[in-house]
Amino acid sequence: MSSVLVVNAGSSSIKLRLLGDDDEVLATSDLQADRRGFDEDGLRAFLHDRRPDLVGHRVVHGGERFTEAVLLDDDVVRALDYLTELAPLHQPAAVSGVRHVREVMPGVPSVACFDTTFHASLPPAASTYALPAAWRGRWPLRRFGFHGLSHAYIARRSAELMGTAGESLRVVSAHLGAGASLCAIAGGRSVDTTMGFTPLEGLVMATRSGSVDPGLVLWLIRQGGLSAAEVEEGLEHDSGLRGLTGEPDAAALVDEAGQPVSDIAALALDVMTHRLVAAISSMTAAMGGLDALVFTGGVGENHAALRARTAARLTFLGVAIGQAANVAASSDAELSAEGADVRTFVVAAREDLQIAREARAVLQS
Repeated sequence: MSSVLVVNAGSSSIKLRLLGDDDEVLATSDLQADRRGFDEDGLRAFLHDRRPDLVGHRVVHGGERFTEAVLLDDDVVRALDYLTELAPLHQPAAVSGVRHVREVMPGVPSVACFDTTFHASLPPAASTYALPAAWRGRWPLRRFGFHGLSHAYIARRSAELMGTAGESLRVVSAHLGAGASLCAIAGGRSVDTTMGFTPLEGLVMATRSGSVDPGLVLWLIRQGGLSAAEVEEGLEHDSGLRGLTGEPDAAALVDEAGQPVSDIAALALDVMTHRLVAAISSMTAAMGGLDALVFTGGVGENHAALRARTAARLTFLGVAIGQAANVAASSDAELSAEGADVRTFVVAAREDLQIAREARAVLQS
């Protein structure tokens, strides 16, 4: 084993977590980040007299080239820069983080761990868009999927909680946060997911629309007179819960009893839940059944009302949760009602553990 500094770069912050030899958390910190980089002084202050054996970086997009974690060198960093056009909100911060850490800790090996890696196992039926062959031959137009580090951790953790081999499990992992996606995990592998070519596809999110009719986008540009940049800004930042209510935080849409605070909040939650239930059903169909439903991410872990709404509409799949267990749930807790055919859990998102695992594996290979 070895100590690992995990660098989790988002669009507005970089979360640092130092894990010891046995994955114990030794220190954590959040640094401010933007497209130009982040606070290098803050990084130096965080490290001061600490020197990890290894650094693991979360990188959102690996494209078609990177289908597993990789040791970082100048060539890899340049390739990650090139992939920025596929993830313009997240990739620049990740690449900036990589460069800063390499400057601050020269000689310490760094590994890039990708959110797209877990979905490299998607079967062609799930990863292929029905687009012209000439387009697909010219550009990497496929469904990449995201949140893979979180979903990969859920694949392992759900098997541990159920006390069974992951190879026999069919799990829907629901990573619900500001960004949200589902993953159908069969035998420990991703066989379907809701995000696609970009993290914009799929579920209703805090500020992202999720899936919309492509014809609607074309109409907005042709008949609505909006520029491509204006459409992108609207779909990425002004849609989702913010677009429906003006409020991107799902927790702010319900009162202490879990009831919607207004009619528009009720509509937003209905829209969000409708999409979520439909997508969970689709993920289940991709696996031919369901053994466990796992909620994770900030909303998934903390929004009991949304979990209750979702489970109530999935009884036809065998999902049923206990009200008391749902309200009292904390990290890594089971919510299943007695006799439920499908087991339901809340699991803390621990991408840091998955990143450390993958980084160590690269170093040991």
